Amino acid sequence: MSEPLERLSTDLGERSSYDAASQCCRCGYCEQACPTYAATGSESRSARGRNQLVRLLMEGRLTQPSSSQDALETCLLCGACTTACYARVPTADIVLEGRRLLGQPRKLSRFLTRLMNDHRGLFMVLLKAAYLAKRLGLSLLARPFLRIVGLPGLAVADAHVRQTPWVFLREKLARRPLAADPRWLYFAPCGPDLLFPRVGEATVSVLETLHGPGNFMSNDCCGLLAYNYGDVEDARALARRNIARFEAAGAMGPVVGDCSSCVAFLKSYPQLFLEDPAWKARAERFVAAVQDVPEILAQADLSAVKDLGPAVCHDSCRACHGQGLKEQGQEAMKKLAGSSYRRLPESDVCCGGAGAFAFRQPTLSDDIIRRKVGRIASTGAAVVAASSTSCLLQLAEGLRKYYPECRVVHLSELAAQSLAPERQGQGA
Repeated sequence: MSEPLERLSTDLGERSSYDAASQCCRCGYCEQACPTYAATGSESRSARGRNQLVRLLMEGRLTQPSSSQDALETCLLCGACTTACYARVPTADIVLEGRRLLGQPRKLSRFLTRLMNDHRGLFMVLLKAAYLAKRLGLSLLARPFLRIVGLPGLAVADAHVRQTPWVFLREKLARRPLAADPRWLYFAPCGPDLLFPRVGEATVSVLETLHGPGNFMSNDCCGLLAYNYGDVEDARALARRNIARFEAAGAMGPVVGDCSSCVAFLKSYPQLFLEDPAWKARAERFVAAVQDVPEILAQADLSAVKDLGPAVCHDSCRACHGQGLKEQGQEAMKKLAGSSYRRLPESDVCCGGAGAFAFRQPTLSDDIIRRKVGRIASTGAAVVAASSTSCLLQLAEGLRKYYPECRVVHLSELAAQSLAPERQGQGA
């Protein structure tokens, strides 16, 4: 069982988890910002309802603690409630504290986290074998069995994951010669590495064009999977590894990642070390260098991509709510789409992907993506851009089902197209 953090970083400073939950005055401003409350109308599936339940858990006042499980498990952790809250109550972190108090076993998540990071070679072989089975159609036959043995989420995940690369991103980046004077470091999130290598390649291409030579950080997983579904101590271990690699790299520029969920977690590293001042200071130096793709592109000189068609930008939750990047993605999209740019209604509302949420709560997730696709369709968009892996997966599935006239791409992919003529001029 993962131990709770017990202390959280909030906008009002460091607080115990109980004090953080107690900041909620149950005013209700968060409710219309909460996608699960909007979809269900259930008070227990609102931010204030969840905060109250966690507070009661901490006080030991729930006669059946497991009765709070549905409320806590159906939270998207999107952070929209915190953005809407005058007290900036960190509901996502409080919900995770509640899940840890319930002591729900996460054996599969913890096993995958440790396999991926402590035995990466074996993990990559096994994943490629799974991808081969998928290409041969064998995984389709396995879906009923997965449901029978109590792993329906894996069956849903198999249905959502439609791209299975033969060569992973880090295998490609490992062939790159090291820059002697790197001006940036690329942090490869697990999504671009294992699912969308084209996204990472586009990001590296953009960084080279905009900032000159740089290096792949050869990083481990950011630790978000362990933090949300596994063990906090595993997340700390991964954070220490990544901070140490950053310090050893000696880059003079930013550390750039291209999954907003992962980058948001990187920026939260100091919270993992509130009781360890030395590591907290190292984490803060690391965070000062971390940047997400939307903030890089918002500052860049970009030209419109030709023949793009009507285009919108979905603001990934962990960019706009987790990092405070409220307009950077839209500013980048305005440049990339030119006169084809359309403002997406409710662009900052979650699409329902939220990491493993779409696989663990498929019905509720589908309610949320249908609303998002409806907003996209209302603009007549042919392209929607995003900056998080789970958003790419969820939007691709939602568009396939409800609005196939539109496709989803990563902002980095559009930026690479925009800058392609310049790279050709440089002989790239």
